[in-house]
Amino acid sequence: MNPKILICLLSLIVYFRAMAQEGSRPNVLIIYTDDHRYTGVHALGGQAVHTPNLDELAASGMSFTRAYLMGSFSGATCIPSRAMLHTGRHLFSLEGIGHTIPPEHRTLGEAFMEAGYYAHFIGKWHQDFNSLARSFDSGGKLCGKPRYLTDQFRMPFSDWQADGAYTTEKAYLLEYNKEGDIVQRPLNPSDKRGPIGTEKTGPHVSNVLADEAINFIQGYNETKPFFMYLAFPTPHDPRQAPVKYKEMYPEAEMELPPSYMAQHPFDNGHIVLRDELLADWPRTPEIIQKHLSDYYAIISHLDAQIGRVIDELKVRGVYDNTLIFMAGDSGLGVGNHGLLGKQNIYDEDGVHIPLIISGGVIRAENQGKRIDALCYIHDIMPTICEWVEIPIPKSVLGKSLVPVIEGEEEQIREYTYHAYRQHQRALRKGDYKLIEYVRAPDSDRKGGNFVAGSRVTQLFNLAEDPWEVLNLADFPEYKERVSVMRQELKAVAQELGDVADGERTRVDFWTYCK
Repeated sequence: MNPKILICLLSLIVYFRAMAQEGSRPNVLIIYTDDHRYTGVHALGGQAVHTPNLDELAASGMSFTRAYLMGSFSGATCIPSRAMLHTGRHLFSLEGIGHTIPPEHRTLGEAFMEAGYYAHFIGKWHQDFNSLARSFDSGGKLCGKPRYLTDQFRMPFSDWQADGAYTTEKAYLLEYNKEGDIVQRPLNPSDKRGPIGTEKTGPHVSNVLADEAINFIQGYNETKPFFMYLAFPTPHDPRQAPVKYKEMYPEAEMELPPSYMAQHPFDNGHIVLRDELLADWPRTPEIIQKHLSDYYAIISHLDAQIGRVIDELKVRGVYDNTLIFMAGDSGLGVGNHGLLGKQNIYDEDGVHIPLIISGGVIRAENQGKRIDALCYIHDIMPTICEWVEIPIPKSVLGKSLVPVIEGEEEQIREYTYHAYRQHQRALRKGDYKLIEYVRAPDSDRKGGNFVAGSRVTQLFNLAEDPWEVLNLADFPEYKERVSVMRQELKAVAQELGDVADGERTRVDFWTYCK
């Protein structure tokens, strides 16, 4: 066929496809990233990380400056985070720690399918496979389960199983052969955990998942609008990125964060675990500079892959009728307060996340807007449902942000409450945030010599001290504020049902924080 005729035909296809969707309900794309703290987007936090595509999403959309993960009863904070995203339910209303989503908790995918959308899944899933199968019409590659090699260049993948029957035997790796082509090979029991792969081993997981999303967009021919959930397992460690991205961040030039500490000043109850064992103590400036360089490199690589997906929406003529939600599942320490992981409830280190609403459907007056309303991850589901005018399932407990977006209200919440296992609780209200820490005595802990229990209180003025550096709790002039916020903390705990629960914790926080 004459190339000019082919180009004309392709242009007509794109045109008529766009016309067919004009005026219809928008497509919806959720981009969910892993261990991606708020300041991991340059446009939001102003840090030295290079994220031009996420910055463009923020510039052409709306950014929420106070979006949070409520907390976790597991060191794997992504388990409850994703359960809260997909059910719109808060931490204390999940099944157990959030691994299983029971049928009575309706999911985002189910809500969209019941409303006439075509639902498609790609990437990381951290819940049970039955809930995955019932939440989507189809899917691309699954990763993170049923086996994980802790290696971004040797990520085990599974193809979509409509019945949810995923097994290790069906998982595989993507590798480069001698000719440089990508080939698939079965995952072997002898495959050791990494990180030992490089960009010469196989394609990076972020590339693979972006390719999956692009393939779906290119091949989508349904008349229904689509709902696509694209879940990247990055920038979670191991923080591996192609060399050209690592070279963007010379380690010796990395600026330490304002809350940098060589070591956390006290035992926060869960100070020794996998994430914190990624580096030695004390965290010297050189150690943190290396980890920041790695963190920013994998974020910049991820940003490039997200840009490829957005570009494909535009090429296919569907961007103008697509609503995009981008969010991270948790914060991350990477040197803040002497921490590397996210097993805490400091803002940047644990619970402060990027949340951007963008896409071609955003009105001009809302583009570039920053919204300071307090909100949680579990508010995303009711917000999307109300935006696209589909019924919000009765099982949803989150609050829609649409009234804030439309300017009808300034806030949907007066405070946020946070919990980490049986060790930490926090209340943020107004400019202040109170954090209480409890470490149970040895009689209630597993193994080891006798250790007396401890309790630590922190109070931060976040308006003046957003990185939570100066603890005001012991200053006499803040005694009354600490007392009042402690009572408020306990009242909110009762309201949310934060009580002893054998399914979640072996020791009750409130037994030791009276």
